[in-house]
Amino acid sequence: MADVKTVILATNNAHKVSEISHALDFPGWEFKTLRELGIDSDPEEDADTFLGNARIKARAAHEASGGMAALADDSGIVVDALDGAPGVFSSRFAGEDATDQDNNDKLLADLQGVPDEKRTARFVCTLVFIDDDGTEFVAQGKVEGRIGHELQGSGGFGYDPLFWPDVFNGECTLAEVPQERKNEVSHRGNALRSMRFKIEVAEAKKEGGMHQH
Repeated sequence: MADVKTVILATNNAHKVSEISHALDFPGWEFKTLRELGIDSDPEEDADTFLGNARIKARAAHEASGGMAALADDSGIVVDALDGAPGVFSSRFAGEDATDQDNNDKLLADLQGVPDEKRTARFVCTLVFIDDDGTEFVAQGKVEGRIGHELQGSGGFGYDPLFWPDVFNGECTLAEVPQERKNEVSHRGNALRSMRFKIEVAEAKKEGGMHQH
């Protein structure tokens, strides 16, 4: 039996955990959250980019665990009419302890009176994976769309009920589709597919290197 490789997910968000473990289902890999492993790692995310924050979280988890493989993501919504806000502050847009509802309310309030054609936005996700040997992999994904005028749909989380992805041709929000469909088009889904490819390429190179001895 292959050795099990435990990868720490620097998140306690159950939605993200299931999405990530589905996308990176390499044989012998298992994903555990910091909480499941009893590791206390809550670094200050004070970078001004998604990459910077994802790297802070991944490195902190990698170090706190004594060098285990760690994966972190930092994601958010970038709204053109708000000069890119909320961006890295997406999860705390309405304040430190903001709920999804608080954040959505603030976004709608800030976009009050902004016409449809100016409500363009995109979800961005940056992933940083630090392997147990310290190698770092970075992948980014995005999905373009618009911000609606009211919440629609009860699936998803965060800003999903306000986000109308271009790929759905204005027919529904990200919160109105099944998880599988969301994963096919979402920023995190896109980033994870890119990450999977990068890891596969690196693994193949390693295998190739081993066969030359």
